[in-house]
Parts: sequence; structure tokens; C-alpha cells
Amino acid sequence: MRVIIAGCGRVGVVLATRLVAEGHDVHVVDRQPKARRKLSPGFPGAFHVGNSFSRPVLEAAGIADSDAFVAVTSGDNSNIVSARTAKETYRVPVVLARIHDPRRADICRELGIPTISSVRWAVNRIHQMLLHRHLTPELAFGNGETLLVRSRLPAYLTGRRTTEFDVDGEIRVVEITRAGRSLLPAHGVLAEPGDLVTFSVAATALGRLSGFLDKELGT
Repeated sequence: MRVIIAGCGRVGVVLATRLVAEGHDVHVVDRQPKARRKLSPGFPGAFHVGNSFSRPVLEAAGIADSDAFVAVTSGDNSNIVSARTAKETYRVPVVLARIHDPRRADICRELGIPTISSVRWAVNRIHQMLLHRHLTPELAFGNGETLLVRSRLPAYLTGRRTTEFDVDGEIRVVEITRAGRSLLPAHGVLAEPGDLVTFSVAATALGRLSGFLDKELGT
């Protein structure tokens, strides 16, 4: 892919380094010329000096032919404007933006731009780790509002239909690993001893899922 990264801070540098190591064509944009020093001396990608929302700068970086644009500067406004420019003016297929203010992140997502909201993501992860230590998410979506969680089913649930574990809008069984093989649960599938179950769960319902799985222990 050809990827343009707006912002040569810590996130931008790590992302650019990883992408070029994977063979992608990476162009980094930063308004500070000295930011180039943060990249390794042998960095095979390109570095462009200027504002990430400047059309001449973006065009010099090849945005017309880019597959992805990632805005990770230190400023929310810059990230929003440059992401919108990439999406709406140049029709870049994949556009992502890091937004610190959760309220601005919500607005950005309403415009169709996926965002990484650092504050909200961190709060959600810390809350999960504090209160639900034995339910470690395998994957998080958005800013952690929806999670994939895997857990061994307690013995008291053996013989129950897996659809009984679903709670509309909060918890859903999406996969079962049984005797080393993965299966998608059909309506009549019954839980068996040793089942490792993957739940899709709202972050706000982790406590409910935890209580459900811990029932046998009386915790």
C-alpha cells in the first residue's frame, strides 16, 4: 500500500517504521523539518515538510494515488481537517484519525472517519483490567465499547443451549472451540464440558457476563 502518515511524533514514527518493514510505500508529513530526525537514518520512506491539511503538501506526498491516510499529529483540529480532506477531496479508501477529545471523536465518526480516541480507550481498558481481570478481551472495537472475550464454560452450563447465553444488545456467543476445533454455534448446539467460548460483549455488560460465568463458584 501507499500510506501517508500525518505527524512524525511517537505514534507516527512507530507506525511508519513498521509499515516500511512490511514493504509498504510510506510518506510521512510533518510541519517541523527537524521531526525527520526521529526516523531512522536509513528510513526508506519519504518525508515531507508542511501542514498535513495543505493540498500542495498532500499532493507532493502522492495522496491522489494513496491507499490510506492516517492522521496522528498532536492536534485534534489538524487531524480532523486533514482526515476530512483526504476522505472528501481525494477519496482515499482508508482514512483514520487519532482524536484526544472524545466529543470530537464522536463527531469525526459521524462523518464516516474511524478514530482512535486515546483518553476513552485508556479509560475503558483500565476499567476492564481493574474490575474484570479474568475476562481479558481478545479484541476491542471502536474505543472499547464492544469486546471479544474468550472464557472456558463452567461445568454447571453443560447441556444448555448456547443461545440461552445471549442477552439482546449486550452479550452474544459468536464461536466455540471444542476439542481443538472451532465452530459457529447453530441454534440447537448444546454446551459440552471443556468448551472454550468466544463472546461478543458490550463493555458495560462485562460485569453481567462475569457474574454469569462465576455463578458456579458463588462469586
